[in-house]
Amino acid sequence: MVRLIFSGILLFSVFTLSSCQSEKGQKADLILFNGKVVTLDSLNTVAEAIAVKGDRILATGSNSAIKKLSGDHTKFIDLKGALAVPGLIEGHAHFLGLGRALLNLDLTRAQSWQDIVDSVAQRVQRAKPGEWIIGRGWHQEKWKTKPKKLVEGYPVHEALSRVSPDNPVILTHVSGHAVFVNQKALKLAGINSATPDPEGGRIIRDEKGQPTGVLLENAEELVRKVYKKSGAPQSEDLKLRAAQKAMQECLRNGITSFHDAGASYEDVDFFKTLAEREQLKIRLYVMLSVSNRQLKQKIDQYRLIGYGNGFLTVRAIKRYMDGALGSRGAWLLKPYNDLPSSSGMNTVSPDTLLETARIAIKHGFQLCTHAIGDRANRETLNIYETVFNENPAKTDLRWRIEHAQLIHPRDVPRFAELGVIASMQGIHCTSDGPWVPARIGEKRAREEGYLWQTLWQSGAVVTNGTDAPVEAVDPMANFYALITRRMDNGKYFYPEQSLSADQALRAYTLNNAYAAFEEDLKGSLEAGKLADITVLSRDILTVTPDRIKNTKVLYTIVGGRVLYSSKRGD
Repeated sequence: MVRLIFSGILLFSVFTLSSCQSEKGQKADLILFNGKVVTLDSLNTVAEAIAVKGDRILATGSNSAIKKLSGDHTKFIDLKGALAVPGLIEGHAHFLGLGRALLNLDLTRAQSWQDIVDSVAQRVQRAKPGEWIIGRGWHQEKWKTKPKKLVEGYPVHEALSRVSPDNPVILTHVSGHAVFVNQKALKLAGINSATPDPEGGRIIRDEKGQPTGVLLENAEELVRKVYKKSGAPQSEDLKLRAAQKAMQECLRNGITSFHDAGASYEDVDFFKTLAEREQLKIRLYVMLSVSNRQLKQKIDQYRLIGYGNGFLTVRAIKRYMDGALGSRGAWLLKPYNDLPSSSGMNTVSPDTLLETARIAIKHGFQLCTHAIGDRANRETLNIYETVFNENPAKTDLRWRIEHAQLIHPRDVPRFAELGVIASMQGIHCTSDGPWVPARIGEKRAREEGYLWQTLWQSGAVVTNGTDAPVEAVDPMANFYALITRRMDNGKYFYPEQSLSADQALRAYTLNNAYAAFEEDLKGSLEAGKLADITVLSRDILTVTPDRIKNTKVLYTIVGGRVLYSSKRGD
């Protein structure tokens, strides 16, 4: 396994070109100069300028050396001391989900259940009769005030049903692992006191056995399938608007590549069309989320590497071993402290995941499994190890565990030993931190929770993302979380697990490129690699942490083209 771990960046200027001789005589199309260019190459080179030819980096070096590569038609950008880094790579998020969340009700700022009810009431006033009201982002643990009637910590649907008697409502938990629906949606889905819990899911019920409106994990599908049959989410126009919204938001945040954690065959067909029309503005690395039966039928037809001039790759499969901590769906080795009757949920059976793993290794696909709880991580590692042992000739597989939030100490070394990538999200730690000890106990939170530094030092490859739309696709808030683990309440969540600024940058760039088999194309600023560059208003590697979150993205450059620029910030 390639280990992408390096010492701190050496801050020295480079006054010669770091380009190969074969590129001599070429003239640059674009030159960025007068900046601090952190290349993340093998020598930790820090340069002053970058030359771009076409969609590739021509050279990095000193201002004077790089300017010698200019021609009559070269465009120049004066960085004025700004920081240029390899294009930021979103290591785990949901592309169309991000776009749809931006189009629908945003509930992330709700301070109470009443805020949510009021938001739905306002949307109902503009909606057509029978139109579905869709929202996302609520989290009951983050409300400052809560309703009097709660069942397992969740409200009940009565207030929501009163303001929306004729419009079915689906409000997705910020984690994506629970939904809140109103009476109209329950009725359309045929959910009542006699409806059994589906495997891997649960309908929350009151003391009389009546559904409260909260559906956990696989129970969400009872309503979602009715919504899908209505035709509303299938609109190609809606998909296009969601994709455009997602791309705009990513470019605004300096994201040049995006690991899309779960797409259907139909989604891939849509992405292919965008790529063919040159409408993809960021590069997508897509994980298929389809059944084992569908994989067996079409998996080879959907394998794509660098399709559409390097904008679309499909070579991974996404699976869910469990749910989320926030909804108590994470699968644990021991019960929840605040719900001793539950140890969470296994959403895809180990036998089913084992079958997926065998399909993946047979067809040369990477397997990326969502595992949050300590038992989910252990079971996933066990399955990976079984399949690896069955196929000793197949190496450099780079299979991943997505989130890896709670890991029993015995299982930590197994990531490096098996070559399994820990695909983690810094912002989840500081967002979840205030309530995690109550969920699982202080001892388990300290010893098992969000073990970035422990995993890194063990030799595992640690990557970073936001899981948008679960969290905002905001790299600066995420970077701040990685290096401080400081929560909004001002407290720190076991800060000994923080990453250094250098590690955090690598987790967002070179390690994410490695996790997609793309380290020869992305993740560092070197001659011959794709000219994907993010320019920031502050040096996030050296400024005091409190200044990081307000750092602005000045330029987002994808394939040598400036696709986003902002007014300069200090």
